[in-house]
Amino acid sequence: MTDRVDISRLLGDMRALKAQTQVFQRPQGVGDTPAPGMRNLGALPVEGTVKTPSFGDLMTQAVNKVNEVQKASSSMADAYERGVAGVDITDVMIASQKASVSFQAMVQVRNKLIDAYRDVMNMPI
Repeated sequence: MTDRVDISRLLGDMRALKAQTQVFQRPQGVGDTPAPGMRNLGALPVEGTVKTPSFGDLMTQAVNKVNEVQKASSSMADAYERGVAGVDITDVMIASQKASVSFQAMVQVRNKLIDAYRDVMNMPI
């Protein structure tokens, strides 16, 4: 039996994550006065600094999000087992698959980070 995932929902979630990360990667403008010998291309001045989150903050947010999805899946499964009205088996299965996919994605990211760390540590000085 193969596990099936709703592709359109997964793509929507991926696009939402991409949009969230692009908010932190906005290019900052250059001042109004160009450098000597350079043309002014109409860049807007930066009014304030934008605090971009650190890599650790982003990883913490991602782990917390996976944890929330798993807790929601677990609570929905418990509600279905207790016979709470309005909890459908299809919703429980979808929540379970979301939790599974998000955990597998997090494990893959962890594996890639460990491989990158090993590569860096094995570089000659």
